Amino acid sequence: MRRHLITTATTLVATALLGSALAGCGGSTAGGGGSKSVIALLPQGNDQPYGAVYVKTMQARAKELGIKLELTNSKYDAATQSSQCDVAVAKKPSAIILWPADARAVRPCLLKAKAANIPVDSSNSDVLAADKSLVHAYSGPSNDQVGRLDADLLSKGMNGKGNIIVVLGQPGNSTAIDRFNGFKDQLAKKHPGIKILGSQPANWDKAQAITATSELVTRFGTRIDGVYAQDDTMAAGVVEALKNRGVDPASKIIVGCGNTKLGQANVKSGDQYGTLFQSPVWDGRHAVDLAADVIDGKKVEADTFMPMPEVTKANVSKYPAEW
Repeated sequence: MRRHLITTATTLVATALLGSALAGCGGSTAGGGGSKSVIALLPQGNDQPYGAVYVKTMQARAKELGIKLELTNSKYDAATQSSQCDVAVAKKPSAIILWPADARAVRPCLLKAKAANIPVDSSNSDVLAADKSLVHAYSGPSNDQVGRLDADLLSKGMNGKGNIIVVLGQPGNSTAIDRFNGFKDQLAKKHPGIKILGSQPANWDKAQAITATSELVTRFGTRIDGVYAQDDTMAAGVVEALKNRGVDPASKIIVGCGNTKLGQANVKSGDQYGTLFQSPVWDGRHAVDLAADVIDGKKVEADTFMPMPEVTKANVSKYPAEW
């Protein structure tokens, strides 16, 4: 099956508007008592801004389709998600949606689901390439492409040359790995004038990003021309760390990902050069739609990728923040 990429801004905005209208439900289950049941194994939920919108959209869409939806939240703990998978498989749902807490740890879960003839779709963060045959389909960002797009955006702001530092997400998380690999590959292929001085993980956390940035600035000082933060939450930490050092963030080219409310405010102020629009509404809706199609026996694409348009001060008004 071929890879499918939805690219039009019209599709993205329409999906976001529909999802916003739907996203009013709460609780841990959604849908009626029909024969379709889906268990979603997630690493986050209402404890995270992205997860809160993603989950509400999933619940509303499941209710609309008459799917009984059960949600879990492992809080990025692989062992917890493994236990939740055992429980899910024992319940024999019509399908499982898997957002891996740690892609390196989900193969046993996938094998158990396959043995029980339960189809699994991955969402938001894909499984490892070696495990793709155990997943029916994937919907969400192409995180390799996200890294490439951020490399292009950073290069645009830096005019193709200079030194940068990188603030990474969680070690072992497939999103962080794929974004960094795509970013490095794109620099090597298209932007060889940009050099990475060093990198540090911050686990998708603003406070940890402040610490990571401070340590990198201590090491590399005024040699730093730009910063790649793998999401806007950490980019906000970068901005604050630079201010704490008496450095104007606008003097550095800082890019992130998400177009969060926090990130968008920094883009509007000029503290952050740019970001990519990642929609939890699109993500949650497509996860449920994909599971429904698989349950119904419809032919689906192996990969359905989220559109990720660039957002800068010049066009920020076109992309309202969703989370």
